[in-house]
Amino acid sequence: LGQRLRGLLLVGVPLFGLYNLLGFEAGDTATFGFAGYELDVLRVDKLSLLFGYLFHIAAFVIGVYSLHVKSRVEHLTAMAYAGSAIGAVFAGDLLTLFIFWELLAVTSVFQIWCAGGAEARHAGLRYLLAHITSGLLLLVGTVMKYHESGDLSFGAMGLESTADWLIFLAFGIKIVFPIAH
Repeated sequence: LGQRLRGLLLVGVPLFGLYNLLGFEAGDTATFGFAGYELDVLRVDKLSLLFGYLFHIAAFVIGVYSLHVKSRVEHLTAMAYAGSAIGAVFAGDLLTLFIFWELLAVTSVFQIWCAGGAEARHAGLRYLLAHITSGLLLLVGTVMKYHESGDLSFGAMGLESTADWLIFLAFGIKIVFPIAH
């Protein structure tokens, strides 16, 4: 796309998404059949709505801020990152969360690499290693949780099982364990 149309999409898509999000209410859901499983690709509650609004606003601000950037890759990965974050926020099951979790890792690494140079490549690889590790912990925890309960739903969890601990560690790595980094 040309620079002007790309700029329009950078600010228009988050606004359109936010407009659509305004029609959601706590309790709204959507499922999708995949490989014999019913995935809860959308589960709306008050907290996910709050983060959904915030992420849409952030995507809009990023779009405005990046209008001067010429890199198509940077624009694409920024919007894909925002979409992945929104997908993760509204994920109603652990498999859907895992898919968006990994998309977050990949798109953010490409954002880092857009800076160019050896330093960005090394930083991107370190980042990728940490977040792929996080994703693997989430995946193993998800598989163990499914094996234990036969359920992929994503809701309140305690720390009663190894699966719970692996999922907790995955979240901790993703948020860089406050105070411990």
